[in-house]
Amino acid sequence: MSIQESVSEMKPKTTKLYYSIGEVSEIAGVKPHVLRYWETQFSILNPKKNRAGNRTYRVREIKYILTIKKLLYGKGYTIAGALQKLKESRNNPDTLIKQLSIPFAEPGKFDIVLSLRQDLSELKTLVERL
Repeated sequence: MSIQESVSEMKPKTTKLYYSIGEVSEIAGVKPHVLRYWETQFSILNPKKNRAGNRTYRVREIKYILTIKKLLYGKGYTIAGALQKLKESRNNPDTLIKQLSIPFAEPGKFDIVLSLRQDLSELKTLVERL
């Protein structure tokens, strides 16, 4: 299923174009300093920075991060090995993403999770007041 099909099936019609390093860190399950380090090692990771200097990641970059994570942590590659694997698929890195079954295909899915977490925290606050 393509990103466009996934987005069109979602109930909320708004999707995020950019994600902060904290959001990407939570999605990928790695600390922000790891993401910053990976940027120095993998030239394919080059998030834009906003006026305040904060990194802003697009869905494509998040998929690359998840691919790198799967190569390093899941497949046991070293950074040099992961770099080599990415270079081999340089003509079409999306093929590598598909081969590794990277799950992040719904840009707005994380918005729903954040909304649910906010609702849960509000419910906890209400229960504590009672």
